Order: sequence, then C-alpha cells, then structure tokens
Amino acid sequence: MMIDLAILPLYLTTVIALLLIPGPDMLLIASSSLSYGKRVGVFASLGNATSGLILTLLAAMGVSALIAMNPMALQVLRILGGAYLMKMGWDCMRSGPLDAPEIEQQSGLAKMLYRRAVFSNLLNPKALLFFVLFLPQFVSPELTATSGEQMLALGLLLNVMGLVFNLLLVLMVGTLGKPLLKNDKFRANQNKFMGMIFFALAIWLLGSQVQTMS
Repeated sequence: MMIDLAILPLYLTTVIALLLIPGPDMLLIASSSLSYGKRVGVFASLGNATSGLILTLLAAMGVSALIAMNPMALQVLRILGGAYLMKMGWDCMRSGPLDAPEIEQQSGLAKMLYRRAVFSNLLNPKALLFFVLFLPQFVSPELTATSGEQMLALGLLLNVMGLVFNLLLVLMVGTLGKPLLKNDKFRANQNKFMGMIFFALAIWLLGSQVQTMS
C-alpha cells in the first residue's frame, strides 16, 4: 500500500477543493474549449495532465524540491514562463480573420494547444511549489513505502482526478460554446480572444514574481 487509507478521505477532499479553485490551467482549458471546440479542449487537458505527471516524477525523485529551494531558479522559471505566454498571446493577436481554423484543421490546432498546455504548466513555478509543498503533507510514516513512492502514488491520483475534472469542464464549456463556433463574427475574432487569454496568464504569472520580490 502506497497511500495511507486513514488520510485518504482528507486527501481526496483537499484535492477536490483545489480543483474547484479557478486558476491559469482551468482558464486555458476552458477558453480553448470555448474558442476551438471540445477536441482542442481535450488535448489541452491531456497537455496539462502530461505536465502534472512530469512534476509528480520530479517531486518523487526530490529534484523539484532542490529547484524550489533556489530562489534564482524560481525567478528564471517565472520569467521564462511569462515570456512564453506573452509570445503565444502575440502570435494569436497577430492572426487575422482568415487564420481562424476550420473544423477540419483542428487536428493540428489540438496538438499545438497540447504542447502549449504542457510548457505553460511546467514553466509555472507555482505548480512546482504545489507538488513540493502539498504532496509531502500526506506522506505517512506508518507505511513501509518510501516517501518517494508515496508521493508518486499521491501525485498519480491527483493527476487522474485533475484529468477527469478537466474533461468534464471541456464537455460543459465545449457544448455551451458549440453555437459560437458556427458564428462567423466570433470565429473571425477567436484567435484574438485566445491572445487576450495568454496575455492574462502571462500577467498572472509575472505578477506573482513581483509580489514575491516586494
């Protein structure tokens, strides 16, 4: 057993509460689903889950803890993450109405959003700190499994729950936004809408650095 059943209900309750708190990941997935449809939203969710698995492995191996203890490393991550999101926003804002993707073109768009979701989360130091500070709180000394094994199991459970939650979000937002995808006026501006979302995420990320330094 790699998760203490005595603390499992508390862990599940905490994870559900955290998933319900709006954050940059939820904003990216919801806006992708609204702008480009459920298929793109699913790929954005899978990208988020992929980055979560990578962060889980890093946390289990102790690598993320070493990075989190280095303030300079966290600042570099924030700057890189903010710059990456700014570039994505700029690319979207430069797109004209003719660049709005047709339904049959969304396979390539889905792959692009998958990559963006992976990198935007990996370059978010708050996600790194979350795995470093949150998972160890539920490591039990009562189990024979090592702390690394327990953190791996806890992280995998967190990622599965997060993926299910995000897919439900995609289903809800994608269904509600389906009529918009058939609206020519909306489609002409959907890239600019996503550009504003990426700019908002960049400000969100870089703003956290200013608060930390002040």
